[in-house]
Amino acid sequence: MNKKSKPKFLRKDSHKMSKLGKGRKKKQKWKKPTGRDNKMREKRKGHRKVVSIGYKTDKISRGMIEQKVPVEISNIAQLKKLRENEVPVLANVGMKKKIEIAKFAEKSNIKIHNLNVKKFLKEVEFKAKKTSEKKTDKKNESKKESKEKTENKTSEDKKWKQ
Repeated sequence: MNKKSKPKFLRKDSHKMSKLGKGRKKKQKWKKPTGRDNKMREKRKGHRKVVSIGYKTDKISRGMIEQKVPVEISNIAQLKKLRENEVPVLANVGMKKKIEIAKFAEKSNIKIHNLNVKKFLKEVEFKAKKTSEKKTDKKNESKKESKEKTENKTSEDKKWKQ
């Protein structure tokens, strides 16, 4: 059931250039070597390993996450139906639903595979505080401005009357 260890399959020269993944995790991707004199393609000793059928994982453990079946979650009802041998994976949902799911997961102590619930909720609360502070500041500024305008108008009216 345990996965066999396998090398990290990366492009040729990925350790040399940042555009191919040197120090940039998202850029570290596999691309099959096709050059005429490419040592990787020829599977020469001392060069990176090339993807081949021998590195395939066992049929039983293929597609599993921590020996559990991944299930895509897009609402709270699906999260409630979760069984013991299943791992929740958050689907592509909007922010409102994501917050609801995260709060429910935290309450019921469920760990979502592709979401750090505590960190996410902390960020959401922080952003909410910032936006509420900005709104209150804008309201206060607009009130002050309107008071100043009315004061200016009254002072101008008094000048005209005299």
